[in-house]
Parts: sequence; C-alpha cells; structure tokens
Amino acid sequence: MIPAAFDYSRASSVEEAISLLGSHEDAKLLAGGQSLLPAMKLRLARPSMLVDIGRLRDLSYVREDGNVIAIGALTRHHDVAASDALHDLCPILSYAAGEIGDPQVRHMGTIGGSVAHGDPAGDMPSVLLALDAEFVARGPNGTRTIASRDFFTSLFETDLHQDEVLTEIRVPKTGGRGWSYIKFNRRAQDWAIVGVAALNGGAPAISLTHIGLTPMRAVAVERALADGADPETAAQHAAEGTAPPDDSFASAEYRRELAKVLVRRAILDAMSS
Repeated sequence: MIPAAFDYSRASSVEEAISLLGSHEDAKLLAGGQSLLPAMKLRLARPSMLVDIGRLRDLSYVREDGNVIAIGALTRHHDVAASDALHDLCPILSYAAGEIGDPQVRHMGTIGGSVAHGDPAGDMPSVLLALDAEFVARGPNGTRTIASRDFFTSLFETDLHQDEVLTEIRVPKTGGRGWSYIKFNRRAQDWAIVGVAALNGGAPAISLTHIGLTPMRAVAVERALADGADPETAAQHAAEGTAPPDDSFASAEYRRELAKVLVRRAILDAMSS
C-alpha cells in the first residue's frame, strides 16, 4: 500500500528535531525507518510530518562511561553487533543485535528506533529490559532518564513524550555473568514468535519477547530461581501474568507453552556460559 500524505523535514540537530516535533501534534521521528515505514505503508501509522534525524552522526556511538556502556540512539544494529566493547562487556546485547532481521535491516535500523517504536515482538526491548537499561530523553524542558521497567507502557507506546528525542541508551557492564538470548521464529528474518533473554549471576533476570502488549520481565520465574528452584521448575512459571497475542503465526496457548520451553533453555544456557 501507499502511505497517507505527510510532510517531511530533515533536522540538523536534536534541538531542531524537538522544535519540529512540538510544532506538529502527530509528527514522528524517522531514523532508520525499518519499523515506521512498513507501518505507514499499511496505514497503521499516519503521521502528518516525518522529522528525519537519521543523519545526526553525534548520536551514533558506543563508549564506556564508568560502570556502564553508553550507546547513541542512532547507532545501527550492525554497529551494536560489531562493537568490541559490547562484545567484551555486555555480550548479550551485541549478540541480540546480530540476530535482528537480515543484513539490510541491521545496516539501516537503529537501536533507538527499535526501542522508541515499542514493538513487543522486537529483540532489543526485551534484552534491554533484562539488563535494567536506562534511556536518556531530551525535550524542551531538558534531559531526563527513564528506567527500562517504566519505559514500555503499552502496545507501540512508550514513556517518551511527543516532543522528546531518545538520545542515549545506557547498559551495565555484565562482567562474568552468564547470558542467553533465544528466540523462535519461522524464518531467520521474521519477528520472534516468542523470545527469552536471561542473565545469570547475581540476581536472576529473565525477560520475554512477544508475550504481551509490552516486553516483560518473567517475575515469577526470577522469584523461583532466587528461592532455589531448578530451571525446569522455575520455567513452569514463565506464562504467569502474560497476555500473548493470538494471531496467524501462533495461538496464545502455543506461545504460553513455548515460553516455558525457551525459558528453561535460556536459563540452562546462561548457567553454562
């Protein structure tokens, strides 16, 4: 299909992008376009204006900053996957980035765009949720930091304000923690039917992809592991509190059962890595 009519403006700075967003009630930011443009073609999204920030090179970086790694919101998935710093200090994130879509998507799509889109089937949101990442947003009233647990609010909705720009994502250095990211899909480039991110060592962290309106932490599984349950027993709690979609790819019940299988595998992988 052809998108509905829209205006277009290329921002030369974050400040200009914020100003343009504030002047149009339903303006949308365009970064890599790998999520927004397909939605526009299906007319699921009908912004009156696109504010193109894809050429703001100062928002593309990966660098150490004390105990965390700072990632610019416009860093391409390919660059996240290829980052030596992330490979050494937060390997689950670089691995998951390399599993996104196909090479074309990874060379065009950005980590910030994936997060801001708020798609519960996306890989990055659930991995960042497991990492307890922080998101830095800049708007007309300054800069604020949003915890990952508060960032994803509903289906394709986040805590970002209409006139805010996501500028940076901050993830902890996971050190010697074991990790795993497993997803099940029909083809390598498809969205995950269900995915699981797991971190072992310290407090267990388990998050789920495409099992509700937002990416979500498997709180019952984490609690069971903390109480000493084995992976098989803990994984039986994977579907608790979830509301998986029922669509042409898989039924809700199938996703619930699949979540239990993948959670067990992810926990075992994280324990052995």
